[in-house]
Amino acid sequence: MATGFPAITGDILTAAAYNGLVTFTLNAQSGATYTVANTDLYQVLVQATNASTKTITIAPDSTLTSAVAGSAITFLNTGAGLLTFAAGSGVTIVSAGAVSAAPTLAQHKTAVAIRTGANAYTIVGGIA
Repeated sequence: MATGFPAITGDILTAAAYNGLVTFTLNAQSGATYTVANTDLYQVLVQATNASTKTITIAPDSTLTSAVAGSAITFLNTGAGLLTFAAGSGVTIVSAGAVSAAPTLAQHKTAVAIRTGANAYTIVGGIA
């Protein structure tokens, strides 16, 4: 199963890899805080399962070294608590067309953080 991209020149797309392109690798997070990592980029679903409020920090480029413009991090909140997005050091988050310090995601909602520039992310989806 595919665990993310990018592929490099010379890689061979097997049937198993191709079929894996339509699936996500699940990264279940049950704690109160989590900072996204390179391993969350591309075809990974970060699932928040906490019953209380959870804060997910969007890390800066110095941590997300594999992120390029258009990179996406997908989130699903299945926990009863609100999921709050926080900007890491030097990171700007735009949500609903404006710079937002802490957009939130309610239970059973999804969102995607899209890298739009250096240390800049736009979060779209079921943001409250």
